[in-house]
Amino acid sequence: METLYWSCLIGGALFAVIGVLFGDLLDGLLEGAAELPGFDFLNTTVLASMVTVFGGAGILLFRYTELGTAQHVLLSLLIGLLGGVLVFFAYIRPARNSEVSTGFSMKELTGKMGEITIPVPAKGYGEVMIKLVSGNTIHTAMSFEAKPILAGTQVVVVEVADGVVHVAELDY
Repeated sequence: METLYWSCLIGGALFAVIGVLFGDLLDGLLEGAAELPGFDFLNTTVLASMVTVFGGAGILLFRYTELGTAQHVLLSLLIGLLGGVLVFFAYIRPARNSEVSTGFSMKELTGKMGEITIPVPAKGYGEVMIKLVSGNTIHTAMSFEAKPILAGTQVVVVEVADGVVHVAELDY
């Protein structure tokens, strides 16, 4: 029984080291291999953690307690399951929730406020700087109302068409 525990502990530890060194490559190869539909917590990292903790707990229980084989296997399984749950809630889930993208769609600009940086003629193009959460972005602008707009004027994006934002002056 101790051989099984050592195999699980060493195998899980090797998987962790290989995962750190070759993580990007393994992500592509093992994508979804251990994931089950509807079970968000069953992925390769959590399963490897459960196996490693099972092996370590089994070794400790086998060597340092007087429990029977069935009892320390059952207890090791429970400790391994608890270890996997801890890894999921302390590491995997927060990492998934922290993913942030700085990308945006031009369609998302409708309704955003900005400032004209290059004057917009009545019939022609100028430039507008729009402040987003990820930073400032500059776009080609056209007057929605076909009226000239001076540099420094606060505007709102009314629509986006063909990569050009159509803006109107903000009325306060």
